[in-house]
Amino acid sequence: MSGLIGLDWGTSSLRAMLMDGGGNVLEVRSRPWGVRQLPDGGFAGALQTITASWPDVPRIASGMVGSRNGWREVPYVDLPAGQGDLAQALDRGADGNSLAIVSGLRNPRGPDVMRGEETQIIGLIAEHRDAHNATVVLPGTHSKWVTVRDGLIVDFRTMMTGELYGLLRQHSILCAGVANDAGPFDSQAFIDGVRSARDSGAAGAFSRLFAARALMLDGALSANAVPDYLSGLLIGEEFRAMRADAGTAGHAPLWLIGDAALCARYRLAAGEFEASLAPPVDDSAAAGLWCLAKAGGLVARSNSMTSTRANP
Repeated sequence: MSGLIGLDWGTSSLRAMLMDGGGNVLEVRSRPWGVRQLPDGGFAGALQTITASWPDVPRIASGMVGSRNGWREVPYVDLPAGQGDLAQALDRGADGNSLAIVSGLRNPRGPDVMRGEETQIIGLIAEHRDAHNATVVLPGTHSKWVTVRDGLIVDFRTMMTGELYGLLRQHSILCAGVANDAGPFDSQAFIDGVRSARDSGAAGAFSRLFAARALMLDGALSANAVPDYLSGLLIGEEFRAMRADAGTAGHAPLWLIGDAALCARYRLAAGEFEASLAPPVDDSAAAGLWCLAKAGGLVARSNSMTSTRANP
């Protein structure tokens, strides 16, 4: 059988996608087997178990599996880089399972690095011609703001928004007395936080953080609304900082890739900054892995340029 097994292998989870000879996704399997919590048998055991009963076809993986703490460390490719550069740098080390690993990217202007997001961006570029010149945002624990020019990734910045939010939510006085489950999303509190970051000027959102506590003590913000206010403040700071960065300012359209609920927050924030938004993209990892596998000669080239996703 012709086809491909694509693996999105991160810090906390492993997702395997079986594709046919045209890059269409036939089946998806997910396990909580990130590089930090592997089952018995380690990396090899995880790969064997998650692909059990699937055909013997080429396999390609992206994400933290290629990091220093992964299966084997794969050197980064420096920017600017595109599909051809990443395909040429595929690591095809002898692991007994013919597994090729995507290298990830390094931005010397920083420096900054990414593993996994580059594959999503390659998939986006392959599926959407309008994304050949754009800014791509991948929200998450470590959000990425990526500049694409003529189909090449030429710049990116990492913002530790999600991690900072988690620290403030769990270990800061700002959320003292707030229930673990603060209830439904408070969109107005979130927008108020975004606007506070937007209007913070050169001082930035960190100068406004303690306002969350003061607003609650004044009765202007309910305790359960504080987390959404902080979320808006931190996400708003991403937009404020990136708008001020000459490397990303003014590039339209803005593409969002990631969790639908989180991307919805970024879309709300974008509206406060009058940013032009492209249609939402839930996931482009399968398309990216397929493109890199084709360009790297792991699978035969075909006329198919898109991937159809199966439900997990």
